[in-house]
Amino acid sequence: MYNKGFIRGALLGALTVLLIVGTVSCGMNDSGIRSVLQHAAGESEEPVDDAAVKKLELLEQLIDSYYTGDKDSADLREGLYKGYVEGLGDPYSVYYDEEETKAMMESSSGEYSGIGAVMTQDRDNGIITILQVYPDSPAEEAGIQDNDILYKVDGEEVTGIDLTTVVGRIKGDEGTTVELAVIRGDDAKEVTVTATRRKIEAITVAHEMKEGGIGYIRITEFDSVTTEQYRSALEDLENQEMNGLVVDLRSNPGGNLDVVVDILDLMLPEGTVVSMEEKSGEETVYSSDEEHQFRKPLAVLMNGNSASASEIYAGAIQDYDAGEIVGTQSYGKGVVQQIFDLKDGTSVKLTIAEYFPPSGRSIDGKGITPDVEVEYVPDEENPEYDNQLEKAIEVIEKML
Repeated sequence: MYNKGFIRGALLGALTVLLIVGTVSCGMNDSGIRSVLQHAAGESEEPVDDAAVKKLELLEQLIDSYYTGDKDSADLREGLYKGYVEGLGDPYSVYYDEEETKAMMESSSGEYSGIGAVMTQDRDNGIITILQVYPDSPAEEAGIQDNDILYKVDGEEVTGIDLTTVVGRIKGDEGTTVELAVIRGDDAKEVTVTATRRKIEAITVAHEMKEGGIGYIRITEFDSVTTEQYRSALEDLENQEMNGLVVDLRSNPGGNLDVVVDILDLMLPEGTVVSMEEKSGEETVYSSDEEHQFRKPLAVLMNGNSASASEIYAGAIQDYDAGEIVGTQSYGKGVVQQIFDLKDGTSVKLTIAEYFPPSGRSIDGKGITPDVEVEYVPDEENPEYDNQLEKAIEVIEKML
């Protein structure tokens, strides 16, 4: 049963969302307002907070008297639902309207119509950063670059808007265009480009053999296609008789839990990979079997944008002492979300559990501490030089 304070928090959040959306409406009478609030409160027998209803009525009157924009009662109700979830104060819990739900539920087969870029969002300030632009992608052809800050999509500011929603706006029908405004460089130059959407097959894994027989695998995200791409890369490097392996998870924002578990099953001995604890206290344990185990020297690269599934990978490797973690402190997203279908075309994503590496330590808000800490330092004379990668290779060489 929701208390009155929770209702008030939801209303406060609703106001914030309405200000962001910029399109509100009137036309709901006292009965309609109560209906919306009661629906939001579920099956509770407790009467809806009269003060909350009166405040909404006041807002409605002010809108009727002074607001000059377009008004639609459906937008107002959606804003209330969004605010109700936003009132939780959890950056990962989000209400999605019908359009947002449709975009979010788009098939995760690893192929989609979009621009070919991986993005991440700062949980504190809502800023969205381009982590990686796929080679030969619409994003690259349009001039989007790694580390660009995404500012607008089709003329609308996106800072602070849920990343899933923003990605849904960027994706679309093949052959259509999307206008992106980005902030670039130390001088914060604004650059606006237009990209033409087309079918993109997510290339989430890249690999090569470095000098001295050191294999290198970079994983940009844990998508449904990643397991087979990783397995293929590992087999190819093994066929080249690699002596050790660097797995690069820098700026990998995470992805599918089952995928990272399957990949760790290729690397670890039999045992727990990650466990999840729900609100009820119920625990779910994901394990690896004894069929596969990587036994050669291993180093895992991480940085402050390595999150979620990346931290599951690094945490398990670290807890099994299967390799050395190199780089800087990771992001610290140790919670799990679930999508709930609200049966009317809308949905809500809620944080429903916390996950723990095999040792049982909590990493949410803390991250994974590297075994070998090294900050990335760009080399202006040699932009291709990567001091963190060189350190990881050095770590491997000492193990040989």
